[in-house]
Amino acid sequence: MAETSSGKPYTDRGDERIFSEDVEDAELIWHRDKYNREITILEGEGWKLQLDNQLPEELIKGKIYKIPALEYHRVIKGKGNLKIKIWEDK
Repeated sequence: MAETSSGKPYTDRGDERIFSEDVEDAELIWHRDKYNREITILEGEGWKLQLDNQLPEELIKGKIYKIPALEYHRVIKGKGNLKIKIWEDK
């Protein structure tokens, strides 16, 4: 199991977040974040982002994705590790 000591399916390194290719699908749950976020994909292949009431969208390296505060969303596992950079409006 790829769960970190924090109990989360990812590891944070400053403003970067890494989801291991070994993460269990069941750990990638629907959730909401307190603040608006923008993320960009640094590495990963075939991973997807699904926002509430939308179809999953494949995450493309270098593209910026907006996740509104308090909107349910989830990540869907792809190949290799997923590494993202996060900007958050606090």
